[in-house]
Amino acid sequence: MRRPPLKATLAAALAFALLVGLGVWQLERLAWKETVIARIAARAKAAPQALPPRAQWAALRPEDYDYRRVVARGRFVPDRQVRVFRASAPGGVSGEGPGYVYLAPFETADGVVVVNRGFAPLARADAIAPPPSRETEISGLMRPPEPRNAFTPADTPDKGLWYTRDGPAIAAALGFPQAAPFTIDADPAPGVALPRGGATEMSIPNNHLSYAFTWFGLAGALAVVFALWARRRGA
Repeated sequence: MRRPPLKATLAAALAFALLVGLGVWQLERLAWKETVIARIAARAKAAPQALPPRAQWAALRPEDYDYRRVVARGRFVPDRQVRVFRASAPGGVSGEGPGYVYLAPFETADGVVVVNRGFAPLARADAIAPPPSRETEISGLMRPPEPRNAFTPADTPDKGLWYTRDGPAIAAALGFPQAAPFTIDADPAPGVALPRGGATEMSIPNNHLSYAFTWFGLAGALAVVFALWARRRGA
């Protein structure tokens, strides 16, 4: 009986080990993602905390505050609202199609924080209520700047139109270069239909288990194919 070539055996063994390793890595990622999702849920449902003082802003890390529920008191800056395009309604709401979330600078005792007031579909853009001019209290979730990718269109600050929820960049374009490095996704405001507050995407993708099964399945398939090939070769 002829044995399979050593090079082929080593190549199959290395490929098998790699596929199994990728499956194990996905299981580790699954545990990490479940921890992240649980932390997000706990933060989002917790009682509101006071907004971190300005002295702490520079040292804040997104993983320490993302989705933290806070409360802040201040006043919206008049005539400084911008739009951020969304291909679909955030927050799991269906049937509204594309639209915008509306962001505006909010002056607090510690400085300016950009607030995401909420979402409105394109068809209802003319029904947007302006930010209140009086001093008010808002509650909502702290969020870090939204990253860009190669497919993100260029922002047009001169038209007040953006494609990423980048609070510091938006604040700087509006004349507030020392604004907070985070934004607040405001909760629904009483008596305000649009923009609809609570425009936070809470559905976190978690496909690591299916990825792990895919890698383990490929490893098993490779083992079976190699075993059949080696058996036929030695027949």
